[in-house]
Amino acid sequence: MRVMKWSMIALAVAAGTSQFAMASSQDESKGFIDDSSLKLKTRFEYMNRDFKNGARNNADSGYRQDSGLSQLLTYESGFTQGTVGFGLDAMAMGSVKLDGGSGRRGNGLFANDSDNNPEKSQGKVGGAVKLRLSDTVLKYGQQFVASPVFATDDSRLLPEVATGTLLTSNEIKGLELSAGRFTSLSKQTGMARDSIGGISETGGSEKGLTNINIFGASYAFTDNFTGALAASDADDYFKKYYVNLNYTLPINDEQSLNFDFNGYKTKGEDRGDLYDALGDGNTGVDNNLWSLAAAYSLGAHKFTVAYQRSSGDNMYYYGVDGGSAIFVSNSIQISDFVGREEKSWQARYDLNMATYGVPGLSFMTRYVMGDNIKTEGLGEGKENEWNLESKYVVQEGPAKDLSFRVRFANYRANGAYQAYANDNYDTRVIIEYPLSIL
Repeated sequence: MRVMKWSMIALAVAAGTSQFAMASSQDESKGFIDDSSLKLKTRFEYMNRDFKNGARNNADSGYRQDSGLSQLLTYESGFTQGTVGFGLDAMAMGSVKLDGGSGRRGNGLFANDSDNNPEKSQGKVGGAVKLRLSDTVLKYGQQFVASPVFATDDSRLLPEVATGTLLTSNEIKGLELSAGRFTSLSKQTGMARDSIGGISETGGSEKGLTNINIFGASYAFTDNFTGALAASDADDYFKKYYVNLNYTLPINDEQSLNFDFNGYKTKGEDRGDLYDALGDGNTGVDNNLWSLAAAYSLGAHKFTVAYQRSSGDNMYYYGVDGGSAIFVSNSIQISDFVGREEKSWQARYDLNMATYGVPGLSFMTRYVMGDNIKTEGLGEGKENEWNLESKYVVQEGPAKDLSFRVRFANYRANGAYQAYANDNYDTRVIIEYPLSIL
């Protein structure tokens, strides 16, 4: 093992030496203005959730329906020329409520005002400074993050925004290294920088967090085989480790096989009810979560099967590290299938209509079934979910990239698991129009 480790280091040094001989991204900089971009994304979202047996959270209605319109304006400057480049990024975003009163709130599209009614409008702004040396970028300020152990969520009208420092290095071809420290996370309905808190959408403590440190590395071993490692340390919560291996086996021009493995290990101290998100008295946090998916592509068709396993003292916790920090196969529209000791299976089918003369149109359906969930004296928990989705993206003309997306989910849990999750029909309509101004 030691010989192999030093061999890998030698290869990395050799690769890095050859890489430095080539022009870096900073060497090719055209300047602060010439490399800048300004983009505007407009999003309409309608969301309807019908909890057939009533919502578990009595503060919200068992029937929730609302819709809104949002705009996200992002500016990214280029870097000044020279050995070290300087740049600025900025964002401004806002949303307005089109439909949805206090009696139907709870879908997470809008925050509540002082009278506990959904806000009619909301917005926030932010910015970041950045430095680039060769192919390494240091960025501080408000930003979107997509690490497996710290990922901002963009599933509603406005995205989460993290505040902190992120260092990203691509000095060696195929290898990306990253490290960051973040001190606040603005929720999707938040209009200010909030201290990082909360555990997951299931509830739990809103205790603030001093900071979260993250590290990551990804490497393309070949054009068809990639791997990634990541780790995080969230103060007062847990430490988390992540691994990914992804391999594609080309068969011919029309066929291929893909294998995708994702795994998490979460470790933390038992801190009373801080981790008792489900209110069942179980306050452990150690968890192992992994999934393995295999996908067969045949022309316009793709068939996927996946298996996922959660084990340990409790369910898999996330949320304090961003609403999207769950890179596993069976994390789908409603459920993540990460219950205590849960086993789950997925079957999925995708269809790309470009092959049939309708480019931009696609369909997807999937079914996930989970069982073996450990509950507190209620027996074996079971859950299942069926998703159906269709999306169309305009391919050309003045409305190029305008997209229409419809999502439907039917979620069910057995009697033993009803105390943890609600039967649910979930319907969403999302229309997006991204516009490049500069």
